[in-house]
Amino acid sequence: MGDWDPALYTRFEAQRTRPAVELLARVPLDAADVREAVDLGCGPGNSTALVAARYPGAAVTGIDRSPAMIEAARQRLPGLRFEPADIAAWAPQRPPQLIFANAALQWLPDQEQQLQRLFGLLAPGGVLAVQVPDNLDEPSHRLMRETAAAGPWAALIGDAHALRAPRLAAERIYDLLAPAAEAVDVWHTVYRHPMPSARAIVDWLRSTGLRPFLDPLDAAGREAFVAAYEARIAAAYPPRADGQRLLAFPRLFHVSRRRR
Repeated sequence: MGDWDPALYTRFEAQRTRPAVELLARVPLDAADVREAVDLGCGPGNSTALVAARYPGAAVTGIDRSPAMIEAARQRLPGLRFEPADIAAWAPQRPPQLIFANAALQWLPDQEQQLQRLFGLLAPGGVLAVQVPDNLDEPSHRLMRETAAAGPWAALIGDAHALRAPRLAAERIYDLLAPAAEAVDVWHTVYRHPMPSARAIVDWLRSTGLRPFLDPLDAAGREAFVAAYEARIAAAYPPRADGQRLLAFPRLFHVSRRRR
């Protein structure tokens, strides 16, 4: 895929940051417990800022494979360290007390192996805190696949959602981490974000889930795809009593502490 667009991503920053706030609130570590913290898939630094505020005495590092996101994060938080890296191959110089990953691990292949690998990188008593979207079966994403299959771009796009691994079941996550964990906390939340229009929903998704569908197309193809997709979105998310449209967005969370 092409590089990410920080400006488009942060257009809905309040909604995107809310899960990170709620994930961090469940991390059972006091400020004195954390000397090293890592934000995997840090994006433009919105989640990294939360980690740094919660653990002001820690050395906090943000990791992202997107050069544009790393540059945006460095501009936003010049006092913190940001490094370009692929999460799948990343390893810390020293075992951190916290590995935080908000809406990032869903892009990794071999998620079972990666979860166990990341958990094993923690210092004793350290915490792995993860949130991943669980929306591949929502109308927002089902209609991406339907639009792709119904248009002249079908052969170019192919199975774009194959780039994103299916979410692991909560029970499977528990079984993978519990043998080496002091505690594993898993929960599921469905957010319903009020959006002013069908186009706003499309714009939200252009910076994330739509990217694998649009990247193979030229400018004219992207414009036509977005128009066809937006028409489907308008029908699937009708206006509510105040004219807003509710975008349902399920997310899976888990916070696991390594044995001390």
